[in-house]
Order: sequence, then structure tokens, then C-alpha cells
Amino acid sequence: MAFKTLFSVLTDPAQIPGLLDQTTTIARKYDAHIEVLALGVDRTQTGYHYAGTNALVVQETLTRAHEEAKSLEDSADKYLGLQDVRWGVESGVSQLADIGRHVGLHARFSDLAVLAKPYGEGLGLELEAVVEAALFDGGVPVLVMPEGVTALPTPKTVLVAWNESPEALRTVRAALPILKQAERVCVVVVDPPAHGPSRSDPGGMLSQFLARHDVKTEIDVLSKTLPRVSDVILRHAGDINCDLVVMGAYGHSRFREAILGGATRDMLELSPLPVFMAH
Repeated sequence: MAFKTLFSVLTDPAQIPGLLDQTTTIARKYDAHIEVLALGVDRTQTGYHYAGTNALVVQETLTRAHEEAKSLEDSADKYLGLQDVRWGVESGVSQLADIGRHVGLHARFSDLAVLAKPYGEGLGLELEAVVEAALFDGGVPVLVMPEGVTALPTPKTVLVAWNESPEALRTVRAALPILKQAERVCVVVVDPPAHGPSRSDPGGMLSQFLARHDVKTEIDVLSKTLPRVSDVILRHAGDINCDLVVMGAYGHSRFREAILGGATRDMLELSPLPVFMAH
């Protein structure tokens, strides 16, 4: 399967150069169509009453969200109109608590969502909701792009974080179009279990699966010598000069990761590299 429909969400005009640059680069590579949702976000919290609020204040926040959406739509139209790709832009408005429904509805018929990194200084709360909506409500793989990363049509070196989970396997399958084009795919296993079906050959069955798809793989088994698995993965990604990390998303519940942390949350927060995820 190739990526024939790409989906992206804009909530801030600062996202347009980097995010749409990566999306159009992938679209040219796979001859894909781009669908963009220019989303104005009403950040007032529904279900709460603030003393002194009235209908005029509520209307003002909605009006501002509509204006933001229209401005984002015009800017995206202008940018994409200069690119040699097929594209469409639609604007919409959503309250912060309802982003999942809006993004999921638009994302579900795409092959890949290209979205902004959700955590970092100065970033809006809506970005986390957008990424999770694409993964859970849209059911599509997501390529998360950190700000300032150069767009690549085909990553040369890809790191696959492998823990034998269903989420990791779904992600590998979804990433096959990219993995088949890469020059080098490094399957990384951190602290494999001492007891289990793959204890004598960690990552071996995955490597065989990928080899039959003409993917050039190598396996690196690493010890957890740093406090978090994500730290080990990111250090190794730097050692091998990696261009992209492929990993399963939210093996634990979102609530557990939000409260206690987890590899997904850590990677989305700390990775300077693009991360390809699926759930």
C-alpha cells in the first residue's frame, strides 16, 4: 500500500511552512492528494461557569475562532497553490473538548496524517488532542513533525522501536511504504524479556517479515542503561544518524501515560526527529 491521501491539521499560522512542506514533499513522492483542515479552536472550557460571563463573551470567543480558521484557510490555500500537488483545504471551528470528533471525522479516510509535535514551549493545548484524535478517532498512522526539521521525501536511515506489542506491529505494517524505500532499517529491542517466544532471537521474526518485503534490516539489542526507554532509543538514533523513528503508540492507556508517563509521551515530548506512530 502507498500513501495516496495525506491529512494535516493547522491550528497556528506558524505551522504552515514546516508542516505543509513535509506534507507536500511526501505527496510528490507518492503521487498523493493532500487534505488540510484549518481549525480555529475555541479554548473556553465547556461545562464551567465563570462569574461575569455572558452571551457576548461566548460569542466573542467563537467569532475569534472563526476568524482564525478563515485566516489559516487563506494562508494554506496560498501556500499550496504554489506547489505542484493535488490538494484541498477545509476550515472548521471546534471547542477544545470536541477536537477528537472533528479531527477524527476528517482523518479516517486518509492513509497518513502529518501533524505538528504536540509538546514544547509555546505550543497550544490543542496539538495533543489533534494527534490523539488522528490515532484513536481517525484510526490512521501519524507522522509527527518537530519544528525546524528539514522535509525528506525518503528517510535514509529509519529506527524501528520493537517491543513485540500489537501497536508496534501495526505501526511497522503502516510504515512499509517508507521502510521499503529506506537504505537502512535498524530494529531496536531494549531489554528483551528473558522468557518468551523470541527470547533466543529478539526481533528475528520481524526482521524476516520485513526482509520478505525487500526491506534491508539489522537488529540492535540494547540494555536499558538510562532511566527511560525513550532515552535509550533517542541516544541510539543519534548514534546511527537516524532520520525517522517508527514506534507503536500508547501501549498503555492515554490516561495512564498522561499521569505516570510512558514511551509514547516521552518520545512526542523529547524527540528532535520525526516520529511515525500508529495505535
